[in-house]
Amino acid sequence: MDRKEFLKTSAILTGATIFPSNSVFAENINNNGIDKLTDENGNFIHQPLPYNTDDLEPFMDEETLLLHHSFHHGGAVKGANKDIEMIKKVMDSGDLIMADHWTKKLSFHLSSHILHSIFWTNLAKKKSQPTGNLLKRIEKDFGSTNKMQRLLAKLSKSIEGSGWGILAYQPYSDNLVVLQCENHQKLTVWGAIPLLVIDVWEHAYYLKYKNKRGDFVDALMNIVNWDNVAQRYDIALRLK
Repeated sequence: MDRKEFLKTSAILTGATIFPSNSVFAENINNNGIDKLTDENGNFIHQPLPYNTDDLEPFMDEETLLLHHSFHHGGAVKGANKDIEMIKKVMDSGDLIMADHWTKKLSFHLSSHILHSIFWTNLAKKKSQPTGNLLKRIEKDFGSTNKMQRLLAKLSKSIEGSGWGILAYQPYSDNLVVLQCENHQKLTVWGAIPLLVIDVWEHAYYLKYKNKRGDFVDALMNIVNWDNVAQRYDIALRLK
């Protein structure tokens, strides 16, 4: 079995990747190259940023952005590729004693790859606000944009340890939800489709904001690319 076939057929991978092939993430591959997770051979790939490394100043400093994208996100991509190779070796050998170790590693690394890929497109160098269908849904589910942002900011700031705050669409209940995610893969809700993600790992903010996570989260609210969030929401609606 070659790598490409393994990616398509492995039940282990299917469980770890979270999103089906017709998901908002998969559909965005056609519209936004950074959403593409793999190359034609099935290797996980690390796409370049959709803007210059100094474009998000002063809210996110250039040095942090460069290190974050290059080494932390890049490391997750390398890790996921290694995990896949090790799972394949375990399966080919028939000795499954290390299967749980490598699938747990894959859950961590691939979830990181997915969330980071969304995160970069969720940011832009100009300030914007939700409009259109997204704004109507935010007002329906939360009362106002301000209330939703306050909830998202609060949950992002109060995550125990490292993780993410997530605004997601839940197709089963047809509503927007705000979630906390510890690390990259814990406390998630199956079926929820991330639209906006807030990275609160220390490597995302410590050079500029030191221990003031709250200041970083508040700053990010100034550079949310609401057009990207709206695009993801419109695609997610087609999955209902």
